[in-house]
Formats: sequence, structure tokens, C-alpha cells
Amino acid sequence: MDGDTLFTIGDLARRTGLTVKTIRFYSDTGTVPPTDRSPAGYRLYDIDALTRLDLVRTLRDLGLDLAVIRQVLDREVSVPEVAAAHADALEVQIRALRLRRAVLRAVAKRGSTPEEMDLMHKLAKLSDEERRRLINHFIDDTFGGLDANADFVDMMRSAMPELPDDPEPEQVDAWVELAELTQDPDFRAAVRRMAKYQAAERAQGDVTGLHHDLTETVRDTVGHALDAGIAPASAEATPIIDSLTARYAQTFSRADDADLRHWLLTRLEIAGDPRTERYWHLLAVINGWPVPPSLAPVFTWFTEALRTHTPQQSRGQWSHA
Repeated sequence: MDGDTLFTIGDLARRTGLTVKTIRFYSDTGTVPPTDRSPAGYRLYDIDALTRLDLVRTLRDLGLDLAVIRQVLDREVSVPEVAAAHADALEVQIRALRLRRAVLRAVAKRGSTPEEMDLMHKLAKLSDEERRRLINHFIDDTFGGLDANADFVDMMRSAMPELPDDPEPEQVDAWVELAELTQDPDFRAAVRRMAKYQAAERAQGDVTGLHHDLTETVRDTVGHALDAGIAPASAEATPIIDSLTARYAQTFSRADDADLRHWLLTRLEIAGDPRTERYWHLLAVINGWPVPPSLAPVFTWFTEALRTHTPQQSRGQWSHA
């Protein structure tokens, strides 16, 4: 193509696929100024203007505004710089759209009211930092000012909800439920009772921390009893309870007597709120972790069996083995 060739606006429109009105707008704003004018006063453009117009169209298709495009054309910023900045901006928009899609699917699944949908949308839009702040505030409010089990509190603070950039509706639903749960005054009161119980135990010298091995022992032992169809109030449950109380006595360096059983029953009843297990299950869904099988049937059986086989039961309320 001859570099001296000049094109009319109509020529540019045919070559680029843009409308005459659009090209005239770019010309009027100085984005693609005319190279010359014909004797009759019509605008004429050279090959450089055509190339400039092609670049403008490409950048507009990518979503850049005219102010940024003019900076690129005038070489105030480079194309790579603009591309990187625009890609970052698009990431934010894409994440917002994915969240919106997940919220809408969750709303459709649960049949939410307009009020629930509004709440879900607001909670889903929270940043990672805002989600962590909400959970930390819950922990501060329930454990604050008490010398509770430090390992347990550390475990709670280390398990923060991390909603992915492209969440499934179930993850959005789980986050909304978790946020609502942590704001439930009754649940907060239950967790506070557990924290006070832990503090009281520590004041009496219990610094044993978490007991995952003990929980596994209860799960396996009672699990076999459940599989065998042994009723918690039956005579067959007696040796099972005896073996478990002996294990607790060994772990906590206590005598395996009636006082231990009263203490253990209180401990189990304090652990009995099903919302505590729900808290951890919701976190697993949100973070994409494997959701552990529920221990509720195991500890329900254990508590009922211990109550049946312990005279003059004591009462209480929260924290697994």
C-alpha cells in the first residue's frame, strides 16, 4: 500500500468495520485526528491514522476508556503497563461476577426471601480480611478475658474462612450460615460457657491441651458398639464405658472412680451442643477441606451410656474429649 495514500472517513469505515459516526467521534476528540483535508473540506487520513484507528478499536474492545487509550497512543504509558493494570482490574470484576453467580445459585437452591438474598449478597462481598475480622471478633467475644485452653483457641484462630475466587453455591451458602451462626446470641452464650469451663479446669491444674488421640479412641470404640447395635443403657455397654473411663483416668491422671464419671459426664454434656460441630463442618465446606464424618452419634451414645451407668448424674454443657 502506498504510504502517501489518503483515505476518507468512508474509506476508513469500510476498512475497519467501524461506523462513520464512531470514526468522526474519535476524530473530533483528537484520538485519531485527520491527516489533511480535501479542497472541499472533507477529512482525510493516511496509513498511520488507519493503524492508529485499528489500535483504538482493539483497546476499546478490551474495555479501556478513551483517556487511557490516548495515553497509550501518545506514548505516555506503554501497552504492557496498560495491559497489566487492566488485567488486574478485570480480575476484580471477574471475582465479583463469580461471587454474584454463586449467590444467585445459592438463593435459587434455598428459595431465599429478598431479605435473605440481600444478606447473602452483602456477606459474600466481604473481603478475606473482613471475614477474618468477623470470626476473630466472635472468638474475642466468647473467649476474651478467660484463661481457656490455649491450644483450642489457637486452633480456632488458625481456621479462618477463605472463600475461593470462584466459589460453589454450597460454599457461599456455608459462609452465610457460618456468619449467621457466629452472630447467634444463644450460640455465643454456649461457647462462652465452654470457655469458662476450660478456664475453671485450667485453674485446677489441667494444662493437657487438645486430646485428638482420646477423641479417636472414643470414636473407634463407640463406633464398634453402634455397628453392633449395642444400646447405651444395656448391660453390654458396661465394659465399653469401663474401658473408656479408664482411658480418661489415664490421660488426665485421675482415679477411675465415681467422681471421674461425674466430671466426665459434665465434660461431655458441655460438648453436646450440635452447633459446635456444625461450626467446623461449615469451615471445611467454605475452605474446600474434606468434611469429617459427624461425631454426634458417637458422643450422644457415649453420654447416654455414661449417664445410665453413673449414679447421681451431674449436669453441664460444651468441648469434645
